[in-house]
Formats: sequence, C-alpha cells, structure tokens
Amino acid sequence: MDVSRKSFALAFTLSLCFASGLAQKQVSDADGKIVTSASAAQTDEDEPELKATTPSVETAWSMLTTAVHKPTQTQIVALAALGTMGADPRAAALIRESMNSTELEVRTAAIVAAGQTKNRALIPALRERLKDPEPQAEFTAAVTLWKMNDYSGEDFLRSVAIGSRTAKPTLMHGAKNDMSREMHDPAALATLGATTGASLLLGPFGFGVKAFEYMLKSGSDPARAVSIDLLAQSRQPGLDAEFINALSDKDPGVRAAAAKALGQRHDASAAKPVGALLNDSKLPVRLYAAAAYINCSRGGAASHAAARKS
Repeated sequence: MDVSRKSFALAFTLSLCFASGLAQKQVSDADGKIVTSASAAQTDEDEPELKATTPSVETAWSMLTTAVHKPTQTQIVALAALGTMGADPRAAALIRESMNSTELEVRTAAIVAAGQTKNRALIPALRERLKDPEPQAEFTAAVTLWKMNDYSGEDFLRSVAIGSRTAKPTLMHGAKNDMSREMHDPAALATLGATTGASLLLGPFGFGVKAFEYMLKSGSDPARAVSIDLLAQSRQPGLDAEFINALSDKDPGVRAAAAKALGQRHDASAAKPVGALLNDSKLPVRLYAAAAYINCSRGGAASHAAARKS
C-alpha cells in the first residue's frame, strides 16, 4: 500500500502530542470545557437508548436527531458525526438548528460541523453567526467561512489581528472558558484548536474533540484513527475491505474511524457491517456509525445528487 510517509508522520506526531497533553490534564466539569474525560464516560452511560439492534436508515436518523436534542456533551458528538455527511439536507437542517442553541459550546460545535460538511448551503447560517453575542462563536464562524472561500468575516478577523477585538468569551462564559489561561496550556490549546476548526491540530482529520478524548479514555490509539481517516482519501484498491475488517477492532477509536471512512466513501457494500455498530457499547462509535450507515445506504449516486441540489 503506497502511503505518503510525510502525511502519516504528521498525523502520528499530532495525535501523540494531543494524547500526551490530554493525558497530563484532567479537567473537571466545573471548568466548563467542551469535553472532559469524566463527561465522556458519563455520556456513554447516560444514553443507552441511543442504540439499534435492527439498523435502518430511519433508525439511524432517529438516533442522530435524538442525540442532537440531548445534553450538551451528546449533542457535540452528534454534531461531529453530522459533519461527516456532506451536503445531506437533513444533516444540514440539524446543524443549522444547533447553531441557534443557547449553549455556546453547542453553537461552536455546530459551526465546526458546518465547515466539515463543506456544504455551501450552510453559508447563510454561518454568516448569521458573525452576529453571535459571543466572540468565540463569531471567531469560529469567521474562520469556518474563510476555509469555505467566503470572506464575510474578514473585518472581524482583521480587528482581532490588530487587537481591537477579541476572540475571548464574554464575562458570562469567562469563568468557564478562560482563553488566556488556555493559550498557555498545551492540552487546552489542543482542545481549542480542534474545537474552533483551526486545522492546525485535529481539524483536518474531521474528528470532534469529545470523540477523540473518549477514544483516549477508552484506551484507544489516536494515531491509528487518524491514519484511517487519512487513508479514507486514497483510491488504492483493497482499502474498503481493510476498513470493513477494522469495524470489529477492539479499539473503539478505530471502529469509529473505520465507520466514518466507509461512510464518506459511500460504500454500499459496507452498510450491513457498519449497521451492526449502531448497537456498539460506545456512544461515539454508535453515532459515527449512524451517519456512516446513512451515507453507505445511499451510495455514491445519491450523495452526488444531494450535492447538486445544494
């Protein structure tokens, strides 16, 4: 298999740095981080109903739709999964709805998910977030739009660059999101970079921060998950079979990454094995699998049709 050594080395290095930083810092719920190890475990225990023993497209949609209306941590995982669904209009509707959440963390996650989809139909909703009362959400929207070649947030970015504006949260969220403290904390900086879609750390690989921290909490190897995510972009023969085999890996991060990869490749033959993960023991795996199952069930033709409509 001809894999770019440079790309793999980058993925491996970044994932090791991220793992090291999070392993050294345990954050309490009181700190108000978007994700914590404790909350990751709690989410898995709190949402046992988000499972399906008999997979179907509507069941998968039901899981994702229900998850988007659950507590904050579950919403963030669901939005990360929805971000893998490209121009799907139903996914776009859920992401758009979440951009209007009263929770800053959920709005931020929805903005990042919109960017991951690359769905230009979400640009108007992203532009609306440039009016968000919280600078963090406004900054994330400006960065996301810029990556989609829309420069509506240029004035805000320029004002941040010259110091006349800030990307810090307001006093309301300041106690929960101390940006100045995070900028001097490598672990928190990694979280901030991935959550705001900064693409310097985990952004390019399309995983939500919570899903990554859950992988670490479960003993996962992020380097393997990142490698699968990169390989999903390759057209080398035999990869789909390897991804299908990875669906039964003991590492939940690998299972989630393999499901995500198969879904984004719209491999119809993978629908059945991906569907089995809708009953997985780990919540992030189930939600990524739900999104992937829908993608696989539609196949490539349906995906291209959805993209043309947007």
